[in-house]
Amino acid sequence: MPIHTDVASGSTQVVALEQEELFPIREVARLTGVNPVTLRAWERRYGLIVPTRTDSGHRLYSMSDIERVRSILGWIERGVAVSRIGKILARSEPLQALSHIIPNSLVEADYAQWQQQVLAAVNGFDDLRLEQLYGQIFSSYALSVVFQDILIPVWKQLLQRQDQFGVTSEWLFLDGFLRSRVVQRLLLTREKLPRRVVICALDGHCRELELLVAALFLSSGPSAIRVLNIGQPFEELALMCERIKPMALVLFSNQVPNAELPRRLNRLAMGLECRLLLAGDASDLAQESLAGSSIGCLGNEGTVMSQRLKQFLAGNLDT
Repeated sequence: MPIHTDVASGSTQVVALEQEELFPIREVARLTGVNPVTLRAWERRYGLIVPTRTDSGHRLYSMSDIERVRSILGWIERGVAVSRIGKILARSEPLQALSHIIPNSLVEADYAQWQQQVLAAVNGFDDLRLEQLYGQIFSSYALSVVFQDILIPVWKQLLQRQDQFGVTSEWLFLDGFLRSRVVQRLLLTREKLPRRVVICALDGHCRELELLVAALFLSSGPSAIRVLNIGQPFEELALMCERIKPMALVLFSNQVPNAELPRRLNRLAMGLECRLLLAGDASDLAQESLAGSSIGCLGNEGTVMSQRLKQFLAGNLDT
């Protein structure tokens, strides 16, 4: 229930709040879905919200505070670390009236700044600076954002410009750096969790880094991911799974699926004792043609891929 303030104007703050509806923390939690413990943490640790206090110390929130909470949730959903949201909100304060029109522009500008710094390090073949940037980006954003929105776009930009003198060397430098860092993370995960999921690229359908990043996205679940080498023969996948005995085999492809792919996948699925799943761009494009089959589609976005894998393994998601 909102509380109408009806106090003497003893200060500028009280004057500004006079006759304004204020809400107790339990009501804010109900309206926004953010529990009171988190609301207090956002206030104490990061200063993201500054509610009014009653004489007895109870917190009261205005409608602008509630909108700010919703704005914070929006940034978190876009992958921005809570520790960075305060700076973003401070920069955007003069543009609050337009926040419903340009909510993504500040995020994209932030990504672009990181990309420019990564490009500068790659252009100078500066591995120490690139290592430093890599650590800073990881400390600021969620895993999916780090690769999908910042690093992989730079990698693709260089890949597409390889006809220009020197760019091939730059791409190889960045590609080698990223592959080694992703492999390190995958190995750390494999040491802690059972390797119950195997991922393999359809031959010629992606580059190694794309496969490794997909494996990293999927490894955020309860199972470690085992990556099969690029060039693994499709015809021998059933043999590999018979010996490895995984819970699921994930095939990865970033190419437009041809008419033969559903037939090949269904034939493979019949020879497997584990779940067969498809991930990457081909997953979304082939989903309609695979409807009604036993093959599950994980999509091509990091967070979605991880969530769907968990649901398939738990038996909570139908194909």
